[in-house]
Amino acid sequence: MNVEHHDLAHEFPEHREKIHSLKLGNAHFAKLFDAYHLVTKDVERLEGENVPVSDEVLEIQKKERIQLKDQLYAILIA
Repeated sequence: MNVEHHDLAHEFPEHREKIHSLKLGNAHFAKLFDAYHLVTKDVERLEGENVPVSDEVLEIQKKERIQLKDQLYAILIA
């Protein structure tokens, strides 16, 4: 299965430098960033390795990823 990558650099390439700066200088952003990447890594692993998991569990993780991404984006554009 072809897995689409959702790391923030791919999602917001125009904010690459600001992402890096905020990771180093904003503890809240860094915490959200780490949580986002943990969820993303898990979702991509489940999808890529065809791990048996219910659709409900996968959807919950994807919704969590979206919520984290929205919070990160709000900080990026603030």
